[in-house]
Formats: sequence, C-alpha cells, structure tokens
Amino acid sequence: MLDNINFTEKKATRDGFGDGLLELGKQDDSVIALTADLLGSLKMGDFKDAFPDRFIQVGIAEANMMGIAAGLATAGKIPFTGTFANFSTGRVYDQIRQSIAYSDKNVKICASHAGLTLGEDGATHQILEDIGMMKMLPGMVVINPCDYNQTKAATIAIGKHHGPAYLRFGRPKWPIFTPADQKFEIGKALLLAEGTDVSIFATGHLVWTAVEAAKALAAQGVSCEVINIHTIKPLDEEAILASVSKTKCVVSAEEHQRNGGLGDSIAQLLARKMPCPMEYVAVNDQFGESGTSMELLEKYGLGKNDVIAAVNKVLKRK
Repeated sequence: MLDNINFTEKKATRDGFGDGLLELGKQDDSVIALTADLLGSLKMGDFKDAFPDRFIQVGIAEANMMGIAAGLATAGKIPFTGTFANFSTGRVYDQIRQSIAYSDKNVKICASHAGLTLGEDGATHQILEDIGMMKMLPGMVVINPCDYNQTKAATIAIGKHHGPAYLRFGRPKWPIFTPADQKFEIGKALLLAEGTDVSIFATGHLVWTAVEAAKALAAQGVSCEVINIHTIKPLDEEAILASVSKTKCVVSAEEHQRNGGLGDSIAQLLARKMPCPMEYVAVNDQFGESGTSMELLEKYGLGKNDVIAAVNKVLKRK
C-alpha cells in the first residue's frame, strides 16, 4: 500500500480551504465568509468575488468577528471565520467559549498558518497549543487535514455539519497525495497502509512525513501501519484500538505541542482501554522561532528521521 502513496504536485492546504469555501458557497446560500484583514492569506478572494453580499471584511478585530459570526448563526446563517490560527484561538478564546461553544452555535472557525510551518513570522504567530485549546471545549469538532484535497473536502464537510467546528490548516505548499474525489467523514480515520509491527497515527502536515518514514522503515524490514487522524475530535477510537490490537505499540506525529494534542488524546484512550508502549513526535514544551518551514520541522524534531527514531525506540519497548 505504501508504494501507491505518492504525489505529483504541491499546493498549500489553505488553497484547499479557499476552493472548498467557494464550492460550498455555490451549494448553500446560507454560507457567509468573514475575515479579519487576511483575505489573501486565507485564499477567500474567489468567494468574495463570487458572493460579495455574503462576504464581511471585519478588519483587525478578531474578537468582534467571532461575535458577528455568533449573531449570524443565531439568524440561521452558516458563518466561516478566517484568520491565522493564533488569532483564531488564543486571541479570541473567551468569545469562542462564551458566544459560540457554550450555546452550540453553528460557526466554523477556520484557521490558517498553524504550527511551525508558518515559518519566518516567528513564535508570536506560530501557535502550537490550538488543538488542545479547541478540543477541550464541549461540543467543538476539531479537524486537521493533511493536504490540499483533504482540506477542500473537509471545508465542505464542516459546512454540512451542524454545530461549532475548528478547521486547522497551513501556509506552505505541501504534497498532494489524497484523492481529489474523496468523501470526507468527520470522525472517521483513514488507513493509509496496513502493518504489523507499529501503528503510526499522524495528523496534518505530518501525515506525509509519516508516510515517508514508513517507506524508509519498510526498506529496513519494519512493517508500519499508517493512519491519518484528520479529526482530532471526535476521535475514531474504534480505528485506533483495532490497529493497536495488532501492533501493540504506537507512535503519534503532529505539528503541535506534545501536551494537549493528538498524542494526548490517543494516550488517554489507550490508558483506559489498551495500555501499550507509545512515543510522541511533537514539539516538546517550546515556543517556535523564525526560520523556513523545513528548517523548523527538523530543528523541533518533526522530520522523517524523527518519526523513524520514534518507531525504533518504541519497538525496543514493545
């Protein structure tokens, strides 16, 4: 199965959001797009051009944007807010908690430039805590797709889902390796490759990194089961437990803090139902810094070789 996972081009996941939003807007005239002075960065220009009456430029007023979105949802609209992940969560957590999550508003919080791969803008913009913040809110769906195609499909899917949702995606061009015609099911993990020695659960940009690592490990005789956990919440517990029941050990991989991310969710599940050795590929209690995307992934231990090292380590503990 690993031999069939390849890419022919790269495109940013944020482009998938923009194209998905446009397609969703054509399907449902209840969809409203809002941005906080980041029209170009969020790739919302085509939606604005197609539906100018359903686009709101709020300006640099993210908290106000969340309040407007909550009001639009109360009126039966489906608002999609768009800004950087740091400003979509850390800056407006009170508004999200009180005005959106608490009353189960049908607001879609769409967050670009997440994680270290934001790059040169540095630590103040590279939020690495957002998955933890958002998954702790009762009723909040949390999705972190892996490539352009999956982000486009996820954008359309959250528009059809009733309730608050957080969609996280990135800045850089990234390999496209999932089908263009895929059906995106919220809360349904995707098995990319079957294996018997170790389960690698990855999310976001690190799904491709996990695939690359699994290919290298296969050449060394290590059989890796690779699963794309695009939905952090609700977590596909059945898929995780089914995989771990075979392999008996786990590596999680994510562009996020170790505390509060995907690995934490998996560890909680396994502690309750199937304890086993586990290793994390994640940022270990650090802020980011300025640098290119790939330089930062390598420096903070999120590269292919880091996944390989985590697999070798967990196999010794098995």
